[in-house]
Amino acid sequence: MGRGTRRAAVAALGVIAMLAAAAGARGSDAAPGARAADLARAEEIVQGQCAVCHGPDGESSTPAFPRLAGQNATYVARQLAAFKSGARRNSTMQPMVAELSEADFAALGAWYASRPTHVHPVEDPALAFAGRALWTGGNVTAGVPACVACHGADGHGGEAIPRLAGQHAMYVVRQLRQFGAREKTAENASMHLIASRLSEAEMRAVAAFVSGMK
Repeated sequence: MGRGTRRAAVAALGVIAMLAAAAGARGSDAAPGARAADLARAEEIVQGQCAVCHGPDGESSTPAFPRLAGQNATYVARQLAAFKSGARRNSTMQPMVAELSEADFAALGAWYASRPTHVHPVEDPALAFAGRALWTGGNVTAGVPACVACHGADGHGGEAIPRLAGQHAMYVVRQLRQFGAREKTAENASMHLIASRLSEAEMRAVAAFVSGMK
């Protein structure tokens, strides 16, 4: 292993440590004791505002909008709060959350986390196969840690880490591009570094892989 490769490997390990500290417990974190009234309120908000883009059950039909079914409750609530504060910017989302409260955000997170997830067909199996290697092993030469270090082997993430399993491939690619270009705000700074080291081909490959996960 050359000196440059060793430095990249050390950098990758450092990134893993930073991300692991933020990952928290993996898997769905919907509060089992969420009150029926809160979930009813969330259902009302979803069907009145969110369903147009994200689908009536959190399964958006277009990669322009992320699938939210099964997404981690705390992660959803935090992102909604970031949209409202302006820490995360999106011209569509900010007006949607302007009148919502922190209690609404928590209820919406619990509601989406409780929605059933589905297996979606992979558009390019060969590309997804290549993405599996990056997901499980990273790219040591480029200093890219394995995605499983934080998102988990099942892609379910944790409180501070989004669930990626079953997400639209092109949505994931778009997010990675934004991370790489440092266009995203209110996000884990480590992802800016990781994405900046990914090639376009690698982004597409890992996105294809996660799109087929459940």
